[in-house]
Amino acid sequence: MAGVFTTSPVAAVAPARARCRARAVRVAAATPTRARLASRIGFFPALASSSSSRIASFSPKTLHQTASASLRRARTTTTTTTTTTRASASASSSPVVAAAGEAAASEPFKWTGAKLGPAMISVAVGVVVKFLVPCPAAVVPEAWTLLAIFLSTITGLVLTPLPVGAWAFCGLSMTVVTKTLTFQQAFSAMTNDVIWLIVLAFFFAKGFVQTGLGDRVATFFVKILGKSTLGLSYGLSISEAILAPAMPSTTARAGGVYLPIIKSLAKNAGSEPGPTANKLGAFLIQSQLQCSGHSSAMCMTAAAQNLLSMKLAASLGVVIASPWLTWFKVACVPALVGLLATPLLVFKLFPPEIQARSMHTLDTPDAPKEAAEKLRKLGPLSQDERLVVATMALTVVLWIFGDKIGMSSVTAAMLGMSLQLFTGVITWADCLSEKGAWDTLVWFAVLIGMSSQLNAMGFISFLSNSVAGVLAGLNMGWGQVFVLLHVCYFFIHYLFASQTAQVAALSTAFMAMMMASGAPPVLAGLSMAFHTNLFGAITHYASGQGAVYFGAGYVDLPTTFRLGGILGVVNLLIWGIVGGAWWKVLGLY
Repeated sequence: MAGVFTTSPVAAVAPARARCRARAVRVAAATPTRARLASRIGFFPALASSSSSRIASFSPKTLHQTASASLRRARTTTTTTTTTTRASASASSSPVVAAAGEAAASEPFKWTGAKLGPAMISVAVGVVVKFLVPCPAAVVPEAWTLLAIFLSTITGLVLTPLPVGAWAFCGLSMTVVTKTLTFQQAFSAMTNDVIWLIVLAFFFAKGFVQTGLGDRVATFFVKILGKSTLGLSYGLSISEAILAPAMPSTTARAGGVYLPIIKSLAKNAGSEPGPTANKLGAFLIQSQLQCSGHSSAMCMTAAAQNLLSMKLAASLGVVIASPWLTWFKVACVPALVGLLATPLLVFKLFPPEIQARSMHTLDTPDAPKEAAEKLRKLGPLSQDERLVVATMALTVVLWIFGDKIGMSSVTAAMLGMSLQLFTGVITWADCLSEKGAWDTLVWFAVLIGMSSQLNAMGFISFLSNSVAGVLAGLNMGWGQVFVLLHVCYFFIHYLFASQTAQVAALSTAFMAMMMASGAPPVLAGLSMAFHTNLFGAITHYASGQGAVYFGAGYVDLPTTFRLGGILGVVNLLIWGIVGGAWWKVLGLY
């Protein structure tokens, strides 16, 4: 049909003109004067069919009139043919168009947006809080509205009516639409250094894996510990506990060191995000995340929030002699028990599909030997692998000694990533394709922003004052107050998207309440500092490392909340029972 419509009438006459020209030239040889005149005037079908004698008898005027009439007849014929062809094509296509229209009209409407059931439940939570629960007199209306939107957003993140980033963005939009927050307030957390440290950690992991260095390191781990998946998880957890005192950022350890190794181990075992995630990757992710709290709590320099907790305790007059050594002595026993118990608990609650000795099949006990052979075949490090080692080594050194030279963890990560981009180890296209990094940037920034604004509007202080008032009216002993405050401190973290933010907002108030009830100051200060590390894995937004590991895509949200809640309570019990007994031995109370 397109071919018919693109042919113009003039183009259709062109072949006829060419034939007439050729005939006229031949006739001109017999009748030189008038034939040559005919060949100049027109080359038409009527003229071309005339005999030499007729052409010779025409006058110039007659010849011109005949030629014009021939041209008009040719154009009329071509136009008629084209019109007929179009009409025929239109008639033939009419049934098709009509059938398509009928099919579209008869096809039922199909909703392809958010899952309506989870969406309605999530929105209902916010509506109930906003309109059915009375706003306390001490809370400004904007803070109450923000709390309703925040709870609705958290519910949606659990029920997933939309992907995590999309639902978080919808919640953020509502804060601006309802004029609860200004645009600048809503997006203020986009400049948070922890969030960008997480994004850069994803980029480091990308380079670590795609250069082949991750495969090499993973194969080495299999060689040493590959006789069981549980052995792998213990090896990774213990190595982080050793590295933690020198690398005071749990997020940096998770994203820059352990996530790349875990992704490589999982890939070697045929475990990728999606249907094969539970083969190995999901188990290693959860085991490492849950153990990171114990690694961070073991030493004072293992996490940034530890140092902040100690500063806040000192502001209340809590004096700790030889703080690093005292911290380690008090924390080492419950931390070691937690590190030994957690991988086994995760293994029982969330078992990997690969549970036999082999990393590749369930009936091959020679994985370490196979790994050693693979390492031999890999040969020496490639140029890109050596560049990754050099840039990452520099970054880790800056993470360890950055405080002494005034360089933050995120600045060190920016420098390391810039060097990798400059040397070509990773390209900007690789960074742009890392969807998990950008998705995490959006949803984690949304939650941190809402949480910080709740604190800024005074809701968090209202909550802590309410708890203090209830405790004062119960007339309990310091031991009961001590336990109850720790339980409250744990569950309040579901409203926070940062461990450091909760320390800054609540730690001082809770320590003051404990000491006011008669709790020993050193016990109150150290236990609150330990506790801040123990709830970093209860949700995917509870900490920077939680966001890093969830962003890898191996574990879904319901599983994250289920395991996080169970193991968070287990952590409290380990540090409360085992730690409490050990602290009694040390004479802290």
